[in-house]
Amino acid sequence: MKIALFLTAIAGASAFAPASQPARAASQLNAGELEGLRGVGPETAGKIFDPLELAKWAPVEHLRKAELANGRSAMLATVGWLFPKVVGTFDGPVDTTDPIAAFSKADPQWWAQFIIFCGTIEAVKYRAEFEGKSYTGEVDKEAAIDWAKQWGKMDAAKREDIAMKEIKNGRLAMIGIASFAANYFIPGSVPGLSEGF
Repeated sequence: MKIALFLTAIAGASAFAPASQPARAASQLNAGELEGLRGVGPETAGKIFDPLELAKWAPVEHLRKAELANGRSAMLATVGWLFPKVVGTFDGPVDTTDPIAAFSKADPQWWAQFIIFCGTIEAVKYRAEFEGKSYTGEVDKEAAIDWAKQWGKMDAAKREDIAMKEIKNGRLAMIGIASFAANYFIPGSVPGLSEGF
């Protein structure tokens, strides 16, 4: 009886499985999109780095926006992780250099302000995108957020150079913050990082 129930469960679950399609057709669909994508270099062996083949399942433009957003967040997180350890803390309720413990010591009002700030930045980005501006470093468009008013003064080569640096620094920061977190929760898991760093 147990075997019959098990086989019935497997048969029922397979009804919800996606139909298998040849992988070659999906990769050919996105090959054109991937060809001119920024971010190819010696660290990716001269090709697009997509080991999970996410470009088969999601639009390339969406994946690039997600990579940039996560890279920018990781750059800020890396600075936030290192700053108290190197410089120290300010006077206030957060008096620890332990970044994980600092989360619980921060006032809930601060978290509310942080969430509102992030939402405001997202709203500005999306409004600018509807106006035809770019927040992904497209060379031929006006920048969505340009506090220093420098993007418009740069030529196309300089814009491309800045955009490439942002992608590569974001990738490095994502690896860095993941390494800090791994070493925090699993001491000694990252060679070269001392325990508690």
